[in-house]
Amino acid sequence: MTVGDALLAFATAFGVSLALTPVVGRVATRLGLVDQPRDRGLSDRPTPQLGGVALLAGVLVAAALWLKVTGEVRGILGGAAIIVVVGAIDDAVDLPAPLKLLGQSLAALVPVLAGVVVHNFTLPFIHRVDLGGAAEPVTLLGLVGLMNVVNFSDGIDGLAAGVCTISAATFAIIAFDLGQNAAAVLAALTAGAALGFLFHNFHPASVFMGDSGSNLLGLMLGSIAVQGTLKTNALIALVGPLVILAVPFLDTGFVVAKRIKYRRPIYLADTEHFHHRFARIGFSQRRTVLYLYAWTLCLAGLALALRFIPYSDRSGHLHAGWSVLMGAFAVIALAASAYLVYVLEILKFKRLRAWQLRRLDPETAEHDIDAAVERELETGEFQAVNPP
Repeated sequence: MTVGDALLAFATAFGVSLALTPVVGRVATRLGLVDQPRDRGLSDRPTPQLGGVALLAGVLVAAALWLKVTGEVRGILGGAAIIVVVGAIDDAVDLPAPLKLLGQSLAALVPVLAGVVVHNFTLPFIHRVDLGGAAEPVTLLGLVGLMNVVNFSDGIDGLAAGVCTISAATFAIIAFDLGQNAAAVLAALTAGAALGFLFHNFHPASVFMGDSGSNLLGLMLGSIAVQGTLKTNALIALVGPLVILAVPFLDTGFVVAKRIKYRRPIYLADTEHFHHRFARIGFSQRRTVLYLYAWTLCLAGLALALRFIPYSDRSGHLHAGWSVLMGAFAVIALAASAYLVYVLEILKFKRLRAWQLRRLDPETAEHDIDAAVERELETGEFQAVNPP
């Protein structure tokens, strides 16, 4: 398989997904599988779901035409089909968390049993880690975890599809350079399917991918990371996926930490995701996703720089010129991250006021406290917070 095969796979998946997404949307509407506006959501109108079916069609058609179907590839595609069915059922009847987790585990188990497994990896500057008998369970846990990471971040028009397009395209480039051609083609067709769907999902979205789509993209990206980088001994093997997928990882980590902090079930949705915080400070949906796309692109650029810039030799000696260029990519990624953390996070003074207001009324919702703090800072009028 060549770069040409990858480009053709990308184009095929893009075309199929682009063409079928409106059809799937009409079918979903007829079946009553329509997402209704809700308090924690940012959508203001009923929108059909099941976009994951169009994504899956793009993946399967492109794979059939341009990918050599080995046992591992068959396992990935089989798991993809299972998770779309599970996600579609969840979209229709809202499965309880344990049943949804069971469905995700069954879908992830199929590629794991087919050989999509991380047996060892190298911690940069430390040592090689051999997973031994824990290889299959750890890989399974990682695939399920990534499905939930993408699922958690899918809360605003175009966000998950766009971020996954950028991530999959980056994986494709790195996998080709590492000689993992099958994984590269798989990544390319995943990017194509996600981009085709994005044309209908960018704000104002005419179709949502639903759990069927977000779980599918999570499983595909996880499997690609295993096959494309984690099965190699390259320095980028472990660092690459963490950098490329940093935005959804950070979003999920931030939200889960908040839920644990306030003793809320981690599987219950809330309004503390990055996109919710952007909305509360006045960003439109388009501006929000463009900021998050830009952040993802900066991090993807850093991952590519780590792979392709020869900033050191095999002995670990740095090359001055290349090291400066590498440092520039790192500074750009760090600056983008610091800027968005500054925009999204509350300053110390705001945190003090939030703590005071929470003492006054412990039952007040987190976003209501944020709104009260913002209002006080804008007007200069502060509520007395002397507790009884």
